[in-house]
Amino acid sequence: MLSRLLKEHQVKQNERKELQERRRREAIAAATCLTESLVDHLNVGVAQAYVNQRKLDHEVKTLQVQAGQFSKQTAQWISMVEGFNQALKEIGDVENWARSIEMDMRTIATALEYVHKGHLQSRHQDRDKHFFVLNNELK
Repeated sequence: MLSRLLKEHQVKQNERKELQERRRREAIAAATCLTESLVDHLNVGVAQAYVNQRKLDHEVKTLQVQAGQFSKQTAQWISMVEGFNQALKEIGDVENWARSIEMDMRTIATALEYVHKGHLQSRHQDRDKHFFVLNNELK
């Protein structure tokens, strides 16, 4: 009887150990499955962040290249505008020079005209004097 009780106790104890072992394995499997699910879920976010970071890095490099090109283009435009501005200043200088020459030429023309008119009047006066003298002599 004691031996039967001992055997029954040992059988029940073995059954409990097997049940505990089975439950432990199931718990480990469930924990492993949960851990993998959590890691997969986190990895999706991390993977997406990594992809986004790579895209951002690519966009930054592209933007840097474009900014450099824009800077060079802007420098060329500034140079062209400065050249154009200088050309306009030179045109203005030529225009002022031409006006100055024109005014000088008008002054010279007026002086020549004045001299010419004075010379003609002098001739007329001389002629009139000769005519007067001749008229008086004839009388």
